[in-house]
Amino acid sequence: MGTTSDNLQTLKHKEQEILKMGGDAALEKRREQGRLNARERLDRLFDPGTFRELDMFVTHRCTNFGMEKVDIPADGVVTGHGKVDGRIVYAYAQDFTARAGSLGEMQAKKICKIMDMALKSGAPVIGMNDSGGARIQEGIDALSGYGEIFFRNSACSGVIPQISAIMGPTAGGAVYSPAMTDFVFMVKKNAYMFITGPNVIKAVTGEEISFEDLGGAMAHNEKSGVAQFACESDEDCILQMKTLLSYLPSNNMEDPPFVPSEDDPARMDPALDTVIPDNPNRAYDMKNVIRSIVDDGVFFEPHQYYAKNIVICFARLNGRSIGIIANQPSHLAGCLDINASDKATRFIRFCDAFNIPMLTIADVPGYLPGSNQEWGGIIRHGAKLLWCYSEATVPKMLLITRKDYGGSYLAMCSKHLGADMAFAWPSAEIAVMGAAGAANIIHAKEIKAADDPGEKRKEKIAEYNERFSNPYCAAARGYVDAVIVPSETRPRLIDALEAMATKRESRPAKKHGNIPV
Repeated sequence: MGTTSDNLQTLKHKEQEILKMGGDAALEKRREQGRLNARERLDRLFDPGTFRELDMFVTHRCTNFGMEKVDIPADGVVTGHGKVDGRIVYAYAQDFTARAGSLGEMQAKKICKIMDMALKSGAPVIGMNDSGGARIQEGIDALSGYGEIFFRNSACSGVIPQISAIMGPTAGGAVYSPAMTDFVFMVKKNAYMFITGPNVIKAVTGEEISFEDLGGAMAHNEKSGVAQFACESDEDCILQMKTLLSYLPSNNMEDPPFVPSEDDPARMDPALDTVIPDNPNRAYDMKNVIRSIVDDGVFFEPHQYYAKNIVICFARLNGRSIGIIANQPSHLAGCLDINASDKATRFIRFCDAFNIPMLTIADVPGYLPGSNQEWGGIIRHGAKLLWCYSEATVPKMLLITRKDYGGSYLAMCSKHLGADMAFAWPSAEIAVMGAAGAANIIHAKEIKAADDPGEKRKEKIAEYNERFSNPYCAAARGYVDAVIVPSETRPRLIDALEAMATKRESRPAKKHGNIPV
């Protein structure tokens, strides 16, 4: 047994060896590529001086293929906890310089330990993925490690926020854990996700495709919808994750953080009175409406490149976090389709799980028609919106700005699916369908028999518009709580949110429903 001084020297020496990670050459290569290493990423995530590393001395115990002679510092992953804006967060960052950050039995145990601690303490968990995949030499032990992580992803879901950052290669079984988390951030040009890489695809199918086109940040942000954010760099990725956390509670038993704003809650915006075009077929940018309503005009938008016909974002009303779901008339006329339904559904369920009130802004002409949509399952996917709005028990506000027709009226958080307060602008058109289509059906015989069918058709369209293409029929039934002046939208929504802040609502006891996935 050595002296106290010897013991301390031994500790410091062991720590210094592990802090060298994959060695000077590997670390220098990262710097030349403009990429942060695992420890630098964690240092930037956490408030200065708050990160506490755990399991630094964990090592693998594989003896296959000469692995007993291979040293992998920290077993290729750095784990621990710290504070982000003063709140506890758990995180892990895979170290690509240490045996390509490959996942084996002990790396998985380190990750699982962090997830277990986060779950028990009710704190978010962030995973920074940068790995060559499963450590093949460990065989089934590596696979079991992935399975243990997946199981915890499921257990943590809806209890604590789970965030994944893809900051390097992520392939095969490694992609499923990020996909099971709440939000996925990807770094452009450096990050990839795919089940099978370009070489395997070429060997099996003959198709030639690059890493970037197959599984790069924009591929998954624009095409697959697997990722919600595309970031310019590691630093940008970390900054955006911290921004996201600022809108979220630490767990499902808490309310989101309150962030005081100097933006007057009584502020009105006269520009909203003229934002709706006179021509009902003309588009406008729904994001301008959102900016006019929310605190300081600031919102944080996941999935901005995917299913652009619907907008989802986090924002604040008088300091309170809200989730916004809004049709985007400037893209596909704001129609609902398969991808938009999926995008909105997951966001709504996330907001409901974490006590984030929701504002739905509707300007929707209907579900997108076409055989591709029908064969792709628009009925099943579209039903998700009906499901998740009905299931949600957080405060739900609805604002109808213009078109709100048929099944899409119901799907966009109508009063019938549980909207607590529904507002409409005078320009709102709440009906089974547009006036032209309705007149053609209701008055088909009359129009056909007229001396001038075209003139008669115009007359009947105008008549339908007068009777139904307005918010007052719905208001007369109590399906709209108030028809409001557009410029007064912000104070009306803030008052409604305050009035519903103490809302409590329950659903029938059950294990879980069977959502039409």
